[in-house]
Amino acid sequence: MEYLIILVVILLATALMVGVGDRFNLPWPVLLTLLATLIIVVPGMPSLEIEPEILLPIFLPPLLWAIGHRTSWGSLRREWRSILMYSIALTAVSAFVVAGFTWALIPSMGFAVALAVGAAIAPPDPVAVEAVAEPVGIPRRIVSKLQTEGIFNDAVSLVLFQAAILAVEGERDLAAGVVISSFIFSAVVAVLLGLAVGWIGSKVRRMMHDTVARSTVTLVIPFAVYILAEELHASGVIAVVIAAIQVGSSVGDLTAEDRLTDNAFWRVLELMVTGLAFGLIGLQAGEIVYHTEIDLWATVGAGVLISVVTILTRLIWMSLIWLIGRFRKDKLATPHSFAEVLVMTWSGMRGLVTLVLALTLPLSLGELRAEAIIMVVTVLFFTMVFPGLTLPTLVKVLGVGVQGNHAEAEEKELLAIAQKASLLALKESAASSDPEEVERVQKLLEQISTRYKKMQEADTQAIELRNEKLEKINRVRRRSLLAAQSAVIDQRNYYEYETVHKVLNQLDMMIQLEEGRDAGMTMNMSRVALDATKSQPTLKETMTEEQNLLTKQMDIVTAQKSLDGEYSSLRA
Repeated sequence: MEYLIILVVILLATALMVGVGDRFNLPWPVLLTLLATLIIVVPGMPSLEIEPEILLPIFLPPLLWAIGHRTSWGSLRREWRSILMYSIALTAVSAFVVAGFTWALIPSMGFAVALAVGAAIAPPDPVAVEAVAEPVGIPRRIVSKLQTEGIFNDAVSLVLFQAAILAVEGERDLAAGVVISSFIFSAVVAVLLGLAVGWIGSKVRRMMHDTVARSTVTLVIPFAVYILAEELHASGVIAVVIAAIQVGSSVGDLTAEDRLTDNAFWRVLELMVTGLAFGLIGLQAGEIVYHTEIDLWATVGAGVLISVVTILTRLIWMSLIWLIGRFRKDKLATPHSFAEVLVMTWSGMRGLVTLVLALTLPLSLGELRAEAIIMVVTVLFFTMVFPGLTLPTLVKVLGVGVQGNHAEAEEKELLAIAQKASLLALKESAASSDPEEVERVQKLLEQISTRYKKMQEADTQAIELRNEKLEKINRVRRRSLLAAQSAVIDQRNYYEYETVHKVLNQLDMMIQLEEGRDAGMTMNMSRVALDATKSQPTLKETMTEEQNLLTKQMDIVTAQKSLDGEYSSLRA
């Protein structure tokens, strides 16, 4: 019961932190970091022990799935340079630089343990980056690079971390050839496994007709593919991300309700898992802090120095990429100015993976484990809290945020594609319909509110006739929306994910609203007809019923206002 209470309190605190962040315009990852820090430093917190080996399989799969779910094969093709330079190379360089500095600072730690610390610190957290960077007005191009960095950096750091731990336990040498060959093997097997599981998962989802069941499949897949990959000595991180991308590539097979449900479900799950992980890890780290004999303040000081080295390493790397890009025509993967270099450097916030990896250090390390965890927690604090709170000011001072018109142009272009497909479907419908019927559809759409107001009696036959006419309108309108939706889905590999998601989400909401409106209209009309046959309602009661129905329809009429003009042009 005590554990259950702890879980509920942590989840409640997470929700409160998000509410506070919304109220005061503060990023919730920063608030969760402050909450975890508070849990660590306040004495008397509940004691909680978690086996290190179960931390990664519990917390990583859902977060990795959420990352992969926001990526597409087209994005990988466009951003392959960014993946190589940031996600792979920068992560590896950061891990070895931090390892070398940590080893020089604390020689008794040994290079293998220092590399484990460096690997834990190396990967920035894409969830934190998205939550902090995008709301402050950073151009979509830069945010996209930062998110791309988070696709495979966890895989690189995890391979280095596992190699370091095997070296500590004496099971494998830390030779460069061994590490590289291990990474290549685990990556290839993971990609193949992710593709296979993703394909199977898509087929299974397609066979199901219930939205909740389909969402349940996406919850099970990441855990299953991660565990299976680890059993095959492959990278569970890469396998989960690839499976998520593969499942996401079949998004066109889903209904609007499926996509809207999935988006909401994974946003909530991502928040809950992150908050729960920060809280539980904070409790465990607090237990270590108050039951260790190491010099706490000296270790925190070492963590501060490592934070400085981590930030400087990122700054130097970003500057080199920028300088190289100045001599190249293709600057898609490089910062365009030194101001962007500073913003991308300051956006390298560490997060959940850093904490989880630190706490998976083997218990056999004893005091070295406690020392490493405290240093890593210090680095997380200084690379999350300070950048998270000062990034808006930095963006404003440097004027980086005013350069973000590219995303708006892409969104307009994609909306134009959707509109073109929608209007084409309308014209095809008109061409195959009786001209008189098309004119009747237009008149019914324009006069729908007047017809409701003029209704004088709830006659069953009149209701059925109105249902039939409105169904014809809805059939044409729904066809146009589905055509627009299909056009956007076909273009998803040629535009940024956020742009596609934004436009597709609007269309999904309109389609779901149409479906819900149709279902609601059927029930309301049936109820009015039943009441008419049973009790012969008064004129006042009938008008009230129809007025309520009219109110529900006005949003639909407003949403389709721009299409009404196109109906008129069909008669010309």
